[in-house]
Amino acid sequence: MSDNHSVTDLTPQEVAQGIADGQYLLIDVREPNEVAVEAYPDATVIPLSGFDPQDIPDPAGKEIVFACRSGKRSVTASLAAQAVGLPYDKHLAGGILGWKAAGLPTKG
Repeated sequence: MSDNHSVTDLTPQEVAQGIADGQYLLIDVREPNEVAVEAYPDATVIPLSGFDPQDIPDPAGKEIVFACRSGKRSVTASLAAQAVGLPYDKHLAGGILGWKAAGLPTKG
């Protein structure tokens, strides 16, 4: 992995506000069984186990933000996207655990 790839941490509040403002498109890279138990309200699910950056939908002017359970897989996904030349360098620090700790809603 080259040194010029980095991932920017966003707080749950920043991500929630960005989604509400139409600025961010959230990509959940958790597995379907995890998402079935608890999901982000407005995320597109692309599981990391079969992750292909080409599967990321066109954000149509929005910025992509990756999310997972705790913030590790979202970094992996961001770096994988950057490795193929995509400018997606943001993730939800703390994942869904941080999202819930911040009092933000999930859907089961």
